[in-house]
Amino acid sequence: MRYDLIIFDNDGVLVDSEAISNSILAGYLTELGHPTTYEDSLRDYMGGAVHRIHDLVLERTGQRLAEDFDDTLHARIFAAFQRDLKPVPGVEDFLGTLVAEGVAYCVASSGSHERIRVGHRTTGLDEWFEDSWIFSSQDVGRGKPDPDLYLYAADRMGVPAERCVVLEDSPLGIDAARAAGMDVYAFTSMMPVDRLPGATGYFSDMGQLPGLLA
Repeated sequence: MRYDLIIFDNDGVLVDSEAISNSILAGYLTELGHPTTYEDSLRDYMGGAVHRIHDLVLERTGQRLAEDFDDTLHARIFAAFQRDLKPVPGVEDFLGTLVAEGVAYCVASSGSHERIRVGHRTTGLDEWFEDSWIFSSQDVGRGKPDPDLYLYAADRMGVPAERCVVLEDSPLGIDAARAAGMDVYAFTSMMPVDRLPGATGYFSDMGQLPGLLA
């Protein structure tokens, strides 16, 4: 492969969680008096850290979400993960290819460390990731589209940004990777190509990645 480090987004790229979490988020915001459809949630929040939800609700309504919003949201999402979460089809085969070829990889997610680890334990992906290969927006204070998280992950893994490639599925993540000076390939499982502008390339199946990144 022509890259020294593969950086995975987590939700929607490693674990098939986007439909679960965005359905729950849309329902919870609507319940709280902020009408939100599933499509609204994908458009406004997919790929972002939880502080983005607080920021946009405050900006649009002048109202602050309750202090226990994050805890309640995560409790509902984690309960659904236990019932329904699966790894993204084909991702374990691709991880096996990276291990066989000796290519370094890590995960950099806008989600919390707890969310990443719950998802990995539930799906069995924890066997593929050492703790030192897991990075969260909690580590840098800001989520995507800011580049901080991807730059932090590259620095901690000891690889220059220009030798990294990011695997993403959201516009916010693509913007973050580009701002970090990294190539980024967009997974079109949740959004079509025309809603993921600016990527280096696109893939609809994990089996395409070895050829794309070769």
